[in-house]
Amino acid sequence: MNSGRHPAAISVSGLCKSFGEQIVLDRIDFTVPEGSIFSLLGPNGAGKTTTVQILSTLIHADGGEIQVGGYDRETQPDGIRSIIGVTGQFSAVDELLTGRENLILMGDLHHLPRGESKRIAVELLEKFDLVDAADKIASSYSGGMTRRLDLAMTLVGEPRIIFLDEPTTGLDPRSRRTMWDIIRQLVAGGVTVFLTTQYLEEADQLADRIAVLHQGRLVAEGTPDQLKRMVPGSYIRLDFSDRTELADAARALGNAAQINGDLTLAVPSDGGVRSVRELIDRLDAVHIEPAGLSVHTPDLDDVFLALTGGTSEKEAIR
Repeated sequence: MNSGRHPAAISVSGLCKSFGEQIVLDRIDFTVPEGSIFSLLGPNGAGKTTTVQILSTLIHADGGEIQVGGYDRETQPDGIRSIIGVTGQFSAVDELLTGRENLILMGDLHHLPRGESKRIAVELLEKFDLVDAADKIASSYSGGMTRRLDLAMTLVGEPRIIFLDEPTTGLDPRSRRTMWDIIRQLVAGGVTVFLTTQYLEEADQLADRIAVLHQGRLVAEGTPDQLKRMVPGSYIRLDFSDRTELADAARALGNAAQINGDLTLAVPSDGGVRSVRELIDRLDAVHIEPAGLSVHTPDLDDVFLALTGGTSEKEAIR
């Protein structure tokens, strides 16, 4: 998403937060465009959950200017609460109630007429594939079903902005992908999602923009591809149909390396469009056309380790 063309759903400038002498957030800035998915990554104790708690008005910041949905965090917290939904690390589902009863209860908490709550419950049960389990006690639900119900409960008030704090932790790969599909559908419908996750693949699959939080500061922000190009190790792979073309290309490029004795060259590159275009122009100048071209970049694991110098995000995040 291009923040220049989309109004800001969340705008943060100079956000600070300390607990005693420990500085958790040290003057961080970021903007989340409407209708996008923004993912915040960071190692244990980096301050991601604290950020979510501040933006969702659960705790106060020590300083900074924050707007959520056009409302000021300090002077208009009720306005923020009226347009957001929060799905935390731990499920808010009441396991003594059925799925339907949990949804109707949320309608009551939003002061909706009972008839309206029942109608919304029916719609959400269908949307989240919970119709067959609608009248079963929630304690009988699988982990994936519980997380789907938890997210459905968040949607009862039709929030414009949703905070998802590690929404797929503990889910099996199939349930995780089901949640990804649901999140994508929400954004396609105009909802803005602020996501923290312990799965780098999840951020790579879902996020329009990613910010990396380390020792209280944002150390990088950009699209997944932009972040990957920050780490050394990117290269352009060129495939050729015969060894003569490969040898000619190697001479023309100068810094190419043959891969595993195949008819393939690897050319160091940042993986950007400009670099690819320049390489093609160099080959065109000597009348060489490769049989195939692909760009290989480090994955988000490499980015995370390079930026934080710590444990991979796959292991754990708070």
